[in-house]
Amino acid sequence: MDAHDVLTVSEVSRRSGFAPSALRYYEREGLIHAARTAGGQRRYTRAVLRRLAFIRAASNVGLTLEEVRAELARLPENRTPTKADWTRISAHWRSRLDEQVAALEALRDRLDSCIGCGCLSLKQCGISNPRDEAADSPEAPGAAKLPPLLRRPRPIPDR
Repeated sequence: MDAHDVLTVSEVSRRSGFAPSALRYYEREGLIHAARTAGGQRRYTRAVLRRLAFIRAASNVGLTLEEVRAELARLPENRTPTKADWTRISAHWRSRLDEQVAALEALRDRLDSCIGCGCLSLKQCGISNPRDEAADSPEAPGAAKLPPLLRRPRPIPDR
């Protein structure tokens, strides 16, 4: 393996935009892999940059850590993924993105009247929360009337 094909933690961090702590986290979670030098330092192959780009994109689309793990498990370990590999595993993203676009458009269209928080602070709410139903909702506390896709916590840390 050429010396240019192996990257240190700091090089991967700089090139991927992920903090070294995030790289260690993803390695512990089995999403990326590193070899160790005789001194115990991590060394990554250049292909890890593609996996990290995938993790970033998957996070932005809203995939959970488990979904990311399942998708990465479909990629080959012994070679750099091809365009066909990426096309195959990202095919279902279209419907996920369509759902997100629809949820964001609904939020945008109601933003001046209600964002779905269930607070009853407006006399006329575009979503409506009669008799404070949101208080007893299984989605409470928080924006119980907000579309679930927009209410989910961010699945993957950027640390």
